[in-house]
Amino acid sequence: MTSGVCCAEVAQWQRTDSTVCAVIGSLVLKTVWQHRGVQSKPKTLFCVWDSRPRIESRAYVMKIEIRPLLMCFALCVVYATSKPTEKKDRVHHDAPLSSKEHDDGTNFDYDHDAFLGEDEAKTFDDLTPEESKNRLGKIVDKIDADEDGFVTEAELKAWIKKAQKKYIYDNMERQWKDFDMNNDGMISWDEYKNVTYGTYLDDPESDDGYNYKQMMARDERRFKMADGNGDHIADKEEFTAFLHPEEYEHMKEIVVLETIEDIDKNGDGFIELEEYIGDMYNHEDEMDEPEWVATEREQFAEFRDKNKDGKMDKEETMDWILPADYDHAEAEAKHLVYESDTNKDGKLTKEEILNKYDLFVGSQATDFGEALVRHDEF
Repeated sequence: MTSGVCCAEVAQWQRTDSTVCAVIGSLVLKTVWQHRGVQSKPKTLFCVWDSRPRIESRAYVMKIEIRPLLMCFALCVVYATSKPTEKKDRVHHDAPLSSKEHDDGTNFDYDHDAFLGEDEAKTFDDLTPEESKNRLGKIVDKIDADEDGFVTEAELKAWIKKAQKKYIYDNMERQWKDFDMNNDGMISWDEYKNVTYGTYLDDPESDDGYNYKQMMARDERRFKMADGNGDHIADKEEFTAFLHPEEYEHMKEIVVLETIEDIDKNGDGFIELEEYIGDMYNHEDEMDEPEWVATEREQFAEFRDKNKDGKMDKEETMDWILPADYDHAEAEAKHLVYESDTNKDGKLTKEEILNKYDLFVGSQATDFGEALVRHDEF
């Protein structure tokens, strides 16, 4: 997931190849030089599930402090010279809806966190029950996507999923202004390409070993996949899907494809055992492999390679990196409908929800002035 370079992201790069770390270090230094007015090339970073380098907008460069960059560089040096013992995890799991226990017999704190997200739930404390009901009613109107006067289980599930993905939308908002160059409320492929790559492509012979034209083609392929109507222009939802494809059902194919391209060293379109292990663990040194490596070899043979042909195809790769986990949002939506559906018709009216307002938001409601603005963007 792309965002501005920071020290916290060093821990996410999870690339065991020391040459990659050297590249990161050199790019950090280049960013420092550019901060001082020296011309340099765009910087790169690594996504959690996408190990290839990704170009970041040059618009970020002037925003970064020198000290954090030097700290970042120091971390890269340590990272490059140390033997990796922790495996890289490409598997994407949905996080729980709340850190609290789901025990309605005690309180509805879990439901409050699930309905609006933990951060929003913390702001409930200052509102009266009357304010809570009034503003909950406004939220109900937003959940009712088809405006038929009812909130269905599917609409509740969609709302909960979006509330739980606040950090993704926040990341998109941070990047939006840097790419929407003409301020028309949309981002075209040309805008993204020009900001991200710019005149860098005028120098096709890069000195860092990466093919940036190839990277641009890969980005364009992902942009087209995220662009629902095919007009080469992304609205905020489409741009979010471009930045975070692992969070969108229609983007899962591109996540799988890019993952295979990253790991498949012989170019046959499959992931073999040694490619699978090599992506997780750098075993160039003579040291004995950690125990988890042997475990991963067993996992590959017993569970990853389902058809026992010695390699993973697209379907097997999807089962690996995007497993069909327990759907917390769906379970919570079913729970909220069950507890609130007085006439048992399988859907909720606004009245039914407000009658159970304490289940949804409690007697202290969220700061809806902020929440409603944010959810307008959902």
